[in-house]
Amino acid sequence: MSRQRLHVLYSGTVQGVGFRYTVRQLAEGYEVCGTVRNLLDGRVELVAEGERAELEAFLAAIRDSGLGPLIRNEAITWSAPQGNLRGFQIVS
Repeated sequence: MSRQRLHVLYSGTVQGVGFRYTVRQLAEGYEVCGTVRNLLDGRVELVAEGERAELEAFLAAIRDSGLGPLIRNEAITWSAPQGNLRGFQIVS
């Protein structure tokens, strides 16, 4: 297995609805580290690192949670891990 870095930009009704808090809570159930934050343009940015299968399961959990209907689009990018993330945090 290889570690990967996941970058997702969510659009839709994703701010002001507890999106970041729910993502942080869901992250506790997976072996991932990363950050989630609101962007000025109304999107939410998720950056996470972990094993590819674990990250894919985490993405599925986000979609399957109460957040799924609020997401209009996910722009997903995979890359090599940078190793600079610890824990899972909401950042501003």
